[in-house]
Parts: sequence; structure tokens; C-alpha cells
Amino acid sequence: MNPASTAMIAPAEGASTVELTPSGKTFTAAPGQSLLDAGLAAGLALPYQCRTGECGTCRATVLDGEVEHLPASWPLEEGLCLLCRCEARGPVRIGCEEVAGVPGLPLRKLAVRVASIERPAADVAVLRLQPPAGQTLDYLAGQYVDVLLRDGRRRSYSLATAPGKAEQLELHIRHLPGGAFTEQVFGSLKVRDMLRIEGPFGRFHLREDSAAPMILLASGTGFAPIKAIVEQARRSGLKRPATLYWGGRRRADLYFHAMALQWARELPWLRYVPVLSMADADWSGRTGFVHEAVIADFPDLSAHEVYACGAPAMVDAARRDFVARCGLAEGNFFADAFVSAAASG
Repeated sequence: MNPASTAMIAPAEGASTVELTPSGKTFTAAPGQSLLDAGLAAGLALPYQCRTGECGTCRATVLDGEVEHLPASWPLEEGLCLLCRCEARGPVRIGCEEVAGVPGLPLRKLAVRVASIERPAADVAVLRLQPPAGQTLDYLAGQYVDVLLRDGRRRSYSLATAPGKAEQLELHIRHLPGGAFTEQVFGSLKVRDMLRIEGPFGRFHLREDSAAPMILLASGTGFAPIKAIVEQARRSGLKRPATLYWGGRRRADLYFHAMALQWARELPWLRYVPVLSMADADWSGRTGFVHEAVIADFPDLSAHEVYACGAPAMVDAARRDFVARCGLAEGNFFADAFVSAAASG
């Protein structure tokens, strides 16, 4: 480890010093505290989504020292760890890039008021949040914010409207029984209540400088950032051919189906393909896994860009199969993953 990078920090008794590479930043982790929680508490913008060991977003490399791995669903290769599911056993050096967002977009914490709560489906709430007068959030279509809970925990949600389109910020939230935040949203949250958010985070966003045709791939509430991307493309006058695939189990999961159909009617460059994996008897559309519908329609994706958001299993399968079977360039797959676990709700 680099002595110069750790000399400024005096760990509390029993705490371990953690160095982040390549930034050289250091922080301390208390006994029983995950590396992710310790890093976030120190103000570092570490990559994460679910905080339960299911999505794999917080993968990092253990370069020096020893960590204790806690049970997790995500498979790990030798030398890797999940920041949310490991604890330091003495000084450690971790290889992990910070992902605060896009350069030039400052992180902000805002106290926002709930302007409206819409229920387009029984298990989906659309929150529209009003920032204080004169305070705006600069972000790119596709990025997300953290809702800051009273107990210090955070929950991440994609912004569902194009930046600058309106003063209000829109979040799509699926009800997860037992979820720390979703139980509040579907139980006690009311119009005019206050919430605290921080953002923008993430590098999943529309690349406006590209002319490549787009595949927009969503499952469930992964539709939220795709909605922002469509709105941004429309507002910017982009004419790139785009096909939107939205997958769900039942018809009710496509909670803004009418909106997507209207886009397809109004925007000559956009095609909409809804796909259900457990279709009702009266469903006349496509069925099966949503990413397989893309492969059936686009066996050659070598000239495309793919923007994908939804369940980690869908995103991982799409990334793997589009590259291996359809010739998609790995660098042209842009993704964000959501985890449907009560512990992260």
C-alpha cells in the first residue's frame, strides 16, 4: 500500500484502512461494516445497485490484503469481491473505479416535495418530485438518483423524464413487500411530503453524438430511463432509427403501454414491440423472453447501439447473446440493472 495515501487517516480501534485504486483515495471500514457502506459513508461514489449481492454491479478486485466474503447470489472469480458483501480483515487495497456520473455534471443533494403519486399498475407508483424554487438537477437521459432514507440507507431510481423537459423529476417505483422505501411509497407517502435525493449517478445515458440505429430494451420499471431517452431524442430532433422492446410477465407489467403505442404513431423513427413471457389468453402480441425477440428481429446487430435496463438476468443475457450471436460490439451495449429484492426496495 502507499503510505502517503493512508498517513492522513487514523483508523478507529479495530477499523481497517482501505485504499481505492486507481484514485489512491482511502477510507476506513469498521468491524462488521461492508466496504461499500464504509466507502459511501466516506463520500466516495462507488458503483452499486442492489446492495444485496445479487446484481454484481459493485464487483471489485482485491489487490492486497484480505477480505471476508459474505453470502451472495452473484458468482465471483478468484481475486474478485462484491463491495456490498465483503468486510476488511486488516488493511486492503481494492481495484475499483468511482462512477460518480458524467464529467461536468455536479452531484447535488436536494430536498424535494412530492407533487403527485400515480398508480398506473397495482404494484407500480410514479412519483413526480418538485425541487425547491430556483434549484434544478442537471443530468443526462438515462441517469439515476439516490433517495436518501432517514436511517442513512439509499435507494436508487432512474429518472424517467428528459432533462430540462419539466421542473419536476419523475421516478417509477415497483412495490417490493418489506422494502425499506417502497413500503413507505405504497403505504404512508402523501402529496406534499418531503424527500431527500442525491444525483445524478451513472454512465448509462443517450449518446447523442452517434448516428447508429438503436435498440431500446427494457423490462418492468427499467422502462423509466428508456422513457427519458425517447423523450430526449424527440426533443433534440434526433432521427436515428430506434426499436423499443418492453418486456413483462403480464399485460399489467407494461404500465405505460398506451404511451409507448402513441410514441410509435407519432415518431416515424420509432418502432415499439411489447413482449410478454406469461401472456394472458387474449394477448395477440409477441411472447417469450424480450431479448430473444430482439435476436429474432435483428440477427445482425453489428451496426447498432443497445440501451438496456431492467432485471439483471435480462440485461446479462442480452449482453452475452447480442455479442456472441448477433455481432454487437461490446462497447455499444449500454446498460443499467435493477434488482427486485425486498432488501433493496
